[in-house]
Amino acid sequence: MKKGFLESLDKLDVDIVALQETKLQEAQLTGSMRRVDGYEAYFSHAASKKGYSGVAVYTRIRPEQVRHGIGVERFDKEGRIIEMQMGNLIFFNVYFPNGQMSDERLQYKLDFYEAFFDYADDCRRRGYSVIVSGDFNTAHNEIDLKNPVANAKRSGFLRIERDWLDRIVDRGYVDTFRALYPDTEKYSWWTYRFNARQNNAGWRIDYFFVSRDLFDNGQVHDAFIDNSIYGSDHCPVGLVLGMLQT
Repeated sequence: MKKGFLESLDKLDVDIVALQETKLQEAQLTGSMRRVDGYEAYFSHAASKKGYSGVAVYTRIRPEQVRHGIGVERFDKEGRIIEMQMGNLIFFNVYFPNGQMSDERLQYKLDFYEAFFDYADDCRRRGYSVIVSGDFNTAHNEIDLKNPVANAKRSGFLRIERDWLDRIVDRGYVDTFRALYPDTEKYSWWTYRFNARQNNAGWRIDYFFVSRDLFDNGQVHDAFIDNSIYGSDHCPVGLVLGMLQT
């Protein structure tokens, strides 16, 4: 909020904005965070740790239902998932875990992928189209980070993590930016160290995956990464979806 978020939101002029790693607890939410002109706001918080994890959604399109988590306490307690149902569409805002801390956290991350996409697949079996937005904490292929060889043994680009993104595609989800721009080298996250953003030594780890029906039916009009917006070590990624235009 102190780094131009409202100005950026005004510039983007989007119907839904999904934020990850808010690090907030309920008591820390201010009026200016809860009430943004023209938007309804929803927040999910980590139950077990203060100053950790958390996601938020601001939306101009009123959801019929909002859910937090996927019904698995091991994952839900970290406040990483907001689900919004709008007609036959389900929009997920997800902050996938980072696996760098330890082997245990890497396994937690992989288990989270599996549990979440089992849940998303169930939504699809019940007839919903699905959008999964958020920080996946994994760069998929070599085109998705500046220094793939140097980072091959680092969590975020381990083969076992990248295999999970392959699996997501095989399960019928489309990485919208890569599908529309197969050869574009553009990044969404840069470490604060080594002047990484100035040198554009970044990673593309933020995605909009959609269920294939949305892509095949022509509902995906465009996808973008806006490198012009600062205020975070990430920049906005976006999706232009025909059925959500107002």
